[in-house]
Amino acid sequence: MKQHELVSYLDSYLQIDTFRAIDYSLNSLVVSAPDEREVKRVCTAVDASLSTFERAIDEGCDLLIVHHGLFWGSPLAITGAHYRRIKTLLDANVSLYAAHLPLDAHPEVGNNAQMAKALGLEDIEPFSPYKGIPIGFMGRFSEMRDAAWICKRLAFDDPTILDVGTRSFRSVGIVSGGASDDLSDAVALGLDLFITGEVKHQAFHEAAEAHTAVIGGGHYNTEVFGVRALGEHLRERFGLSVTFIANPTGL
Repeated sequence: MKQHELVSYLDSYLQIDTFRAIDYSLNSLVVSAPDEREVKRVCTAVDASLSTFERAIDEGCDLLIVHHGLFWGSPLAITGAHYRRIKTLLDANVSLYAAHLPLDAHPEVGNNAQMAKALGLEDIEPFSPYKGIPIGFMGRFSEMRDAAWICKRLAFDDPTILDVGTRSFRSVGIVSGGASDDLSDAVALGLDLFITGEVKHQAFHEAAEAHTAVIGGGHYNTEVFGVRALGEHLRERFGLSVTFIANPTGL
């Protein structure tokens, strides 16, 4: 399909405009080959890094969709590593599309909705607003689950676990990435468990005093869900060839 048609669909489906005022990431199409080009092969990845770009080029990618883009809040000089990244895309005629908060919050293919689905949660509803817009999801297990079961289900290979509440859980709130500060929302709602990516030091005492357990699955590990699900959605809807590029950071 034409690139401009795909970008228009993505902007609408991911509700990019809803997040323009609150997301410091520059979302939507951020590096572009001519809009009339045909997009036959799409790649998805978590991070806009040089190594990811090189692998996308090897895959014959026309459009790369990432969660963490290249531009964050203020102008960035195109020098050094930033220059090499952009030059690599331009030389290979690869377009780059970024979706940060829109791909955390999306109710179907978002990171948090997909984790809730993977856990089989019931009574799922939006959770933890950021500047008025909910980013996460919360729900309940049909039966009590422990941290080992949850980490296995979500493929968290080296999680941080603050086991300060009960040893098994019924209610859970989920906010992917660096959302340790959102623990306070789980505490306020009396949830048994809060799942995020990174866990800050100061979260320990808040969790301990509220008897709310915390699982930090890793920033990267909690944010593979959205780009993978979005790629599958595009494959099913448009028949595009889509490849997920795994490039874990261990963080």
